[in-house]
Amino acid sequence: MNRLESIRREVDSILLHLVSDEDRRCGFVHLYGVSLTATWLAERRGLDVELAAVAGMLHDLATYASGDSTDHARRGSELATRLLNQLGLFSREEIAAIAQAIARHSDKASIDGPMDELLKDADVLHHWLYDPALPAQASHAERRGRLREQMARRLHSE
Repeated sequence: MNRLESIRREVDSILLHLVSDEDRRCGFVHLYGVSLTATWLAERRGLDVELAAVAGMLHDLATYASGDSTDHARRGSELATRLLNQLGLFSREEIAAIAQAIARHSDKASIDGPMDELLKDADVLHHWLYDPALPAQASHAERRGRLREQMARRLHSE
């Protein structure tokens, strides 16, 4: 089994034990959705697709596991670090990159490193893809506007 599948099994195990059907459904949809979006963005940006997919799978796991979204980026980063260390499949550098992206993913207004930005963008895009009719938070709308401009420029240059 590859590393991403190992992560998916761990995430599935946590989500399958949630009591609420709605929380379980939301967890699967959002974590898998952000992971897939992160994979696509990583491919387009020349970043590590596997690490992007893993970061997407783990980014909000602490919220779903605990039912509490308080300080979820920091708590998510800590949970990801523990889980990745326990599995022993990732290097310290890879764990640090994933944990940092997760820790920074809620601060949509800041501009950080490439993997951090990728996870923020994947999160914003997935929220929009899930339901384009929902009003976006200001920071999400701003980031989505920048993404739309970047994609339009790339389409015209291809």
